[in-house]
Amino acid sequence: MTPLPRSFYDRDTVTVAHELLGAYLVHDVAGETRVGKIVEVEAYLGEEDLAAHSSRGLTPRTRILFGPPGFAYVYLIYGIHCCLNVVTEREGNACAVLLRALEPVRNVNERTCGPGLLCRAMGIDLRCNGHDLLSGDLFIAACRDEEERRIVARPRIGVAYAGDWAAKPLRFYLAENPHVSKR
Repeated sequence: MTPLPRSFYDRDTVTVAHELLGAYLVHDVAGETRVGKIVEVEAYLGEEDLAAHSSRGLTPRTRILFGPPGFAYVYLIYGIHCCLNVVTEREGNACAVLLRALEPVRNVNERTCGPGLLCRAMGIDLRCNGHDLLSGDLFIAACRDEEERRIVARPRIGVAYAGDWAAKPLRFYLAENPHVSKR
């Protein structure tokens, strides 16, 4: 498996979100390669998206979002759970895709249906924030499935505070996959 090129991430965020479904998240942890198939994601559309961290502008926390595409934005929620986002679009747009659920493929023995569980199972923590996803130890590899994928679009989870943005169908998942966090 080889990392997707930077040009993959340097596109419209919703397009990237759709095309991440079925791709493989790969992380080498202490000499063990963990692999999970991405089955659920959420798109965050920059500063105008009130559910996005970037809606608060450029801060030390959001600096990665405003940078070039193809980097990991990892943050902590509730003081205990890490979440992994993939920075998309051109530098300065502050867009990203949150990885919400994986189907375990190799050396993943814990639950992966939810962003915090996904990160725990894959060994992803705050040390991965700002990591270049074109590296050889934490990256996303292309989908190898040739079968047609049916993608479902629903509102994002846990963003009720974002007003009209909360109802937008920016959460995407593979319709028949049992590892999706919420239908």
